[in-house]
Amino acid sequence: MTELVYSIASNVIDKIGTYAFQEICSAGGISEDMKKLKRTMSTIQAVLLDAEEKQVKNPGLIVWLGQLKDVFHDATDVLDEFECEALRRQVVKTYGNTWDQVRDSISYSALNLLGFGRKMSHKIKGIRESLEELEKDRARFNLEERSEDQNIVHREREMTHSFVPDSDVIGRVDDKQKIVDLLMHPGNNSNVSVIFIVGIGGLGKTTLAQWVYNDERIATNFDLRIWVCVSEDFSVLKLAKEILKSAGGGSSENMSMDLVQASLRSTLKEKRFFIVLDDVWSEDRNKWSRLKNLLIGGQGSKILVTTRSQKVASNMAPGPIHDLEGLPDEDCLSLFIKCAFNEGEHEQFPKLVEIGKQVVEKCKGVPLAVKTLGSLLYSKTEEHDWISIKDNEIWKLEQKENDILPALRLSYNKLPSYLKQCFAYCSLYPKDFRYNSRELIQCWMANGLLKKSNKSTEELEDIGEQYFKELLSRSFFQEVKIYDTISWSFKMHDLLHDLSLCVAQNDYFLIEDTKNTNNVEKARHVSILDHKWGVDATITFLHKLSNNMRTINFSFDDWGHYDNININESLVETCISRFKHLRLLNLRYSTLETLSSSISTLKHLRYLNLNRNKNIKKLPDSICDLQNLETLILRDCVDLEELPRDIRKMVSLRYFGITTKQTRLPANGIECMPSLRHLSFNSCHRLECFNEGIQRLTALRNLSFDNCKSLISLPQGMKHLTALEYLDITSCEKLKLMEGDDYPTRLRTLNIWGLPQLVSLPQWLKGSANTLQFLDISSCIYLGVLPEWLPDLSSLRELEIWNCPKLSSLPEGMDRLTALRELKIWHCPGLRRDYEREVSKDWGKMVEFSFY
Repeated sequence: MTELVYSIASNVIDKIGTYAFQEICSAGGISEDMKKLKRTMSTIQAVLLDAEEKQVKNPGLIVWLGQLKDVFHDATDVLDEFECEALRRQVVKTYGNTWDQVRDSISYSALNLLGFGRKMSHKIKGIRESLEELEKDRARFNLEERSEDQNIVHREREMTHSFVPDSDVIGRVDDKQKIVDLLMHPGNNSNVSVIFIVGIGGLGKTTLAQWVYNDERIATNFDLRIWVCVSEDFSVLKLAKEILKSAGGGSSENMSMDLVQASLRSTLKEKRFFIVLDDVWSEDRNKWSRLKNLLIGGQGSKILVTTRSQKVASNMAPGPIHDLEGLPDEDCLSLFIKCAFNEGEHEQFPKLVEIGKQVVEKCKGVPLAVKTLGSLLYSKTEEHDWISIKDNEIWKLEQKENDILPALRLSYNKLPSYLKQCFAYCSLYPKDFRYNSRELIQCWMANGLLKKSNKSTEELEDIGEQYFKELLSRSFFQEVKIYDTISWSFKMHDLLHDLSLCVAQNDYFLIEDTKNTNNVEKARHVSILDHKWGVDATITFLHKLSNNMRTINFSFDDWGHYDNININESLVETCISRFKHLRLLNLRYSTLETLSSSISTLKHLRYLNLNRNKNIKKLPDSICDLQNLETLILRDCVDLEELPRDIRKMVSLRYFGITTKQTRLPANGIECMPSLRHLSFNSCHRLECFNEGIQRLTALRNLSFDNCKSLISLPQGMKHLTALEYLDITSCEKLKLMEGDDYPTRLRTLNIWGLPQLVSLPQWLKGSANTLQFLDISSCIYLGVLPEWLPDLSSLRELEIWNCPKLSSLPEGMDRLTALRELKIWHCPGLRRDYEREVSKDWGKMVEFSFY
């Protein structure tokens, strides 16, 4: 199967439409070439959704789509040349040029834009000719034009019904009781209450709903019970007819909406009904509202909805959500034995049962996965068959239409194209990895996966956060932990990781076992996580890869679990010399002592991670020629003596994490970087102050100082940072938060940790009274009082105070904090006593308190 072609084509067409391309194409005399290319691409794109769906039954389509994907990737590389050239010209115009820059720049005849245009015209013509040849082939596949809005996903599951034998349900007793209790509760004054069961595909939502539906308590409590399988087509007329028919009302195919609604309301009137809407996908709130307006019955009527999406639940109606979790291991094993053996037969094969326990572990509590693998082993009694299933990834096993992977794939198929690429990218991480949302978004950004229209004013980081939250709402991510307002951690269920490997094959490769490196020749994104390889073996492997690599990861930070990797200069030089289209290079935790000056030739590079390279002392000045670089991470490079002198030339840098031995940063450096959104100083033990001119960082949103032991004061001019929302100051022993008005006024989050010089909160915080939502004060051991104006922080939602032993009282008027929803007081004994004595009961009803 060849995936993601439509998504890649969309990205290429969007690039052609940007202002930067139009401007430089016009100047280079290649506007007409670009228009022809866009027309050809758009013609092919129109049939790609149909082609991707039909390839399952047509091997020829798989080949055709694979060829198209290669050409679209090549087109992306060519179009990125335009961005590189535009940025190079911008830097030359602003800061001048040197002979070295002119000599090293791949700008095709140096500053001669027409020469650049001729070279690019030749490449564009080659791509267009390849596409035109492939476009001729499409006629033999009988493909239909289809837009994404009109995309019809092939149904991959049967219609459900209301009955399940009790013997088919294993476990779920507690889940059933919770749902029954909610259904039996009389509810509020609302005519009908809605309850949701939410979880990933195959988890048993429908089975649980069936079991509840047939419970005797439910049968006796409701006048009518109605089961409707909704699935993909949320048609109000169709659903109303099905409900009417199940309720005993007359219904015919030709009935109008008006006749249906009148009959349905009459049938349900004053009857307490229980309706199950199984397998709801539609996020259209208007459709749901129109249907719900027809469902008016007796007091205590209930609707139970099963869905894979939290977003569906939140859009449909307010109501309790039961997040269905995986089955316990013991129940999974019972289900597996039932599927893999005839009744009682397992007692004859104790060794197979032991292997079966390991097979069940792969399923991570998902009943449909247990059934899938159990059914694959039914009637097989040879150990090698069982070991094969145990050792293979689920996505590599043969599956029937109603097995686990097709069930999960339906969730993937329902994703918009831009989310499909982001989900596929997650396959580069190992199973059970704890992702960091901010870092993942930076990687998506580096590979151009975040779509922003020409007219949009949204930041790319905000678009990435929307993507993350949308995947989260559709149950693709789980075990979310919120550590601060700009960074969440989460995991992906192993079966969804299998799905990501399935849809990402050929493009993305995760190498965890050096014995399994076949079929990587066409990969464009690779993670090499088997650290048993030596440098020579790794270099040999790199030579197997295509020159068109976009991503190379050598390590990940799994929240503290990492190994130092033996990456030397020759290995990095191999990456630089071979992979000129790299967008992302992750060298964290390596043992490099120097970074090659040839790094500047990776002009497409957007992301460079050198985190915790403890031996590196200096970066080459040529790194400043990476004018496309968006993320540069130098955190915990504890031996780094200084930053490069021309750092301001990195005009695209948005995220910059710094560790340096300098006492003072170079003038006209960081403060001249116009694109910075996130700036952090970590363990800069000698840094005493920040240069003047920080007010030039008008796009800066997040600023942090962590473990900067010599830092005396915050930068001057912070009141001009109108975009600054997040300020984090941690373990800065000499820092005094001085008074005055030269401080930010639109903060949303302020974290103050480990400041022994702090005796009271600074007055300047009042300037953010209308915007500050999160305030965290921790380990400020001499902080003796909270200011009387604290209740004036009218937008404050969360207040956390930890390990401030001298604090003995809360200010009067805390009940004026009407937006406050969470107050945590940890290890502040005097403050706890004051709260328990002084805080009003009415205020206490609104706020969640935690005391430790």
